[in-house]
Amino acid sequence: MMKRSLLCALLLAVTAIPAGAANLVKTYSYFSVGGSTLDDVEAQLSKHGPQVKSTGLRHPGATRMAFTTRISYATRAGSCRIADAVVTIKVKVILPEWRRPRKADADVRLFWDTLAADIKRHEERHVEIAKNHARELEDALKATYPQKDCDTAKAKAAEITAAILIKHDRAQVQFDRVESVNFESRILRLLHYRVERIKNGQLPPPA
Repeated sequence: MMKRSLLCALLLAVTAIPAGAANLVKTYSYFSVGGSTLDDVEAQLSKHGPQVKSTGLRHPGATRMAFTTRISYATRAGSCRIADAVVTIKVKVILPEWRRPRKADADVRLFWDTLAADIKRHEERHVEIAKNHARELEDALKATYPQKDCDTAKAKAAEITAAILIKHDRAQVQFDRVESVNFESRILRLLHYRVERIKNGQLPPPA
């Protein structure tokens, strides 16, 4: 069974820079993990995993995000309104890649396959949360009423952006909390499901 230190390490902090994202630019990068036992793999993840600035700790995976918002304004009859708002998010997903040694037992390989899939799902969900709030930000900006001048309109846009970003950050933190609490039961359930699929010939045995 996975040690609690690694269970807690699966918490992932997402660093947000002002804005959300309806346009998404996503890339992946991988870091190597060695080891032939669960203890070895845990040590490798702790040593080589990406470091998250907010915690100062290394994690089994990470999602780094940079948000930008492009807003255009239109003036008419003594008023100024937001004519258009485009939010873009640039995402880099960092995942582990295990160098499977020949001497690794089948149960270790099975566990890794299950864990790696869950780490990837976790990171992709962080991206989805950001995308949802980005769309909300775009919609909120476009729905604002005309203001008396463009300085006021810009101030209103900044106020809306800050509020939705706070909401976004809270959603990300809450997701991590729920994932942490449910980690052990989820992994055991996923392991059981994977074993059953292998027995039924729906999945190949771990390589």
